[in-house]
Amino acid sequence: MIDTLSSVALAGGLSWASGIRLYMALFIAGWFGRAGWIDLPQALQILESPWVIGVTGLLTAIEFLVDKIPGLDSVWDAIHTFIRIPAGAILAVAAMGHMDPAWTTVAALVGGTFALGAHATKAGSRAMINTSPEPLSNWTASFSEDATVLGGLWAAFFHPWLLFAFLFLFFLFAIWLVPKLWRGIRWVFQRLAT
Repeated sequence: MIDTLSSVALAGGLSWASGIRLYMALFIAGWFGRAGWIDLPQALQILESPWVIGVTGLLTAIEFLVDKIPGLDSVWDAIHTFIRIPAGAILAVAAMGHMDPAWTTVAALVGGTFALGAHATKAGSRAMINTSPEPLSNWTASFSEDATVLGGLWAAFFHPWLLFAFLFLFFLFAIWLVPKLWRGIRWVFQRLAT
């Protein structure tokens, strides 16, 4: 039961984090696995490779910097819509290990949904923040996302129940926020069109 709980937490945490900071999630999981602080499932042990850690570390640094530049962060998010969501599905399946194909499909769907929810909330809120001419709000949001992902991964690795509570609250917040973001983004595009 504990192994299943840990696998579900790892799947949920990695897929959710991939929707916000994919490379950070991969880098931290690989680094912690290589250091022996966590036991990654066999399908994710490739993340412990020094080459993978090096590449994901470099991509984490690039994303960290790009995410602090208003406008460029939204372009990065738009491109990564096609990377983060499938990665979330793949990470969820890999974290769950070998399962019945029906459960593998469920893990992929839930993982992709977690990644989509996190990505839509992040990308939408950042697009709205970028309408502000000052960079401070963008930097604050970016550093807050960094800290939230680190906290979510910590909970996924070491405190599964805390992660489940966090994900529940996060998705209640996302359900409340996404319609407002959608209206705000439509308003921005209408203003740009006129």
